[in-house]
Amino acid sequence: MYIDMHVHSKRSDDAGGTVEGYLKWINVLRKKGHQVDGIVLTEHRSFDFDVDYSSLAEQYGAVVLKGAEIETDLGHVLVYGITPKLADQFDFKDVTLPIHEVFRAVRDTGGYAIAAHPGRPRIGLWQHVQNGARLDGIQTIERFNGGSSAEENDLAVQLAEKHGFHCVGGSDSHYVSTIGKCITRFDRRITRVEELVEELSIGDFDAARLEDTLS
Repeated sequence: MYIDMHVHSKRSDDAGGTVEGYLKWINVLRKKGHQVDGIVLTEHRSFDFDVDYSSLAEQYGAVVLKGAEIETDLGHVLVYGITPKLADQFDFKDVTLPIHEVFRAVRDTGGYAIAAHPGRPRIGLWQHVQNGARLDGIQTIERFNGGSSAEENDLAVQLAEKHGFHCVGGSDSHYVSTIGKCITRFDRRITRVEELVEELSIGDFDAARLEDTLS
């Protein structure tokens, strides 16, 4: 399966894409021969337990899951498998959350956390690592980010190679036309967020680009 792990809809404060718009664009990509099986909505600094995309997912034949992108003292973090217990521990609107506490709490509550766009200045992990930041508990980074420059993605690759990180890809789409630009390959089928977390925990996945999905 190919899943875009980093997508923002109008529920994020700086995005214009709608979930249905993304799914329609995915069908356009499929007609061109690309395999895009699903997306994960990672809205900025928030998670709404009541939002349900199952009817849209069924209508368009795609997996639609939910996560969040939160901000920490060492850069942005993508979180999957968010539970009420986790949401009670942190104010997702806080832009200086302690990253090591976040990663530990996510793991302890049955979720999975990933360092987002690590090659970007300030909001990515790379710069903080150069300044001596510890990497305790961090296992996976976003190797390919559709909103990052080639140079920033190259820094993410170097970081992964040096520290042995697992790698995902995500488009970081804010508008529909970039959906699937960067994506993650999984070997087993995923239909629920619990299955996504399980596959991430196993580590059998890799970052890819849209052109890699051509059949």
